[in-house]
Amino acid sequence: MKDTALETLLRRDRVVVVAALVTLTAVSWLYVLWLASAMDMTAPPASSGSMDMGPGMDMDMPMDMPMGAEEGAMASMASAVAAPWTAATFAYAFVMWAVMMVGMMVPSATPMILLYARVGRQAAQQGKPFAATGFFAAGYLSAWFLFALVAVLGQWLLDRSLLLTPALASVSAVLSGIVLVAVGLFQFTPLKDRCLRQCQAPLLFIQKHGGFRKEAGGAFGLGARHGLYCVGCCWALMALLFVGGVMNVLWIAAIAIFVLAEKIVPGGRVLSRIAGTALVMAGAWQLAALV
Repeated sequence: MKDTALETLLRRDRVVVVAALVTLTAVSWLYVLWLASAMDMTAPPASSGSMDMGPGMDMDMPMDMPMGAEEGAMASMASAVAAPWTAATFAYAFVMWAVMMVGMMVPSATPMILLYARVGRQAAQQGKPFAATGFFAAGYLSAWFLFALVAVLGQWLLDRSLLLTPALASVSAVLSGIVLVAVGLFQFTPLKDRCLRQCQAPLLFIQKHGGFRKEAGGAFGLGARHGLYCVGCCWALMALLFVGGVMNVLWIAAIAIFVLAEKIVPGGRVLSRIAGTALVMAGAWQLAALV
């Protein structure tokens, strides 16, 4: 009877972990959808005499300028004055990026988290429990929260340079082309290979980094290390958000699906190289069109 009760509890624990991951992902996506909808509603109409270029930016742009008048556009850009970012602006941007990273990355981290939970249950049955799965998951997410800080800095720099639209996408075809080429080339680098291998083999990763941890701090650190490898694998792909639009929900979903596919689809490395080739070609095509 005692063993049966323990097994029932452990099965419920597995359900709790899955439910927590699904809920966390769903809430994150609901927030992203809400935020994207709110930005769409507050965006200025096409006939407006000014253009909102995102948080901290307000640009007066003449609407009677003929299409293709690049010199006039550049003059307007040069004369625009971006409003300074406040502490609230930075906090708002950080929350946006942090929640978006949770929604995008938790699905791809789920196999690793569930593996940790499963082995933890087995260890508990043997009387040698590990630290709770939540500590490992928290460590993983902390790495992406650190990335969110870097992303906010990138957004701020682009905002100061008047290079973002209201949807937080690049207004410069040159910048977009360069980002596409750079991200595509990154897909062929040794760093990408090394980090992706760590993300594709959860059990091998844990074995190579000292095994499971009994202490909460050790579990958090192991999760953070795994998260840093995932950041190293996917950070360049996140830069594509500035090409398609940080608040473009379809673009966000496409990147999240690709990240998941890289990690779980057999031959994910081939998938990375195919995507890299496509990105380089797209970027080169965009740059060539400007010549």
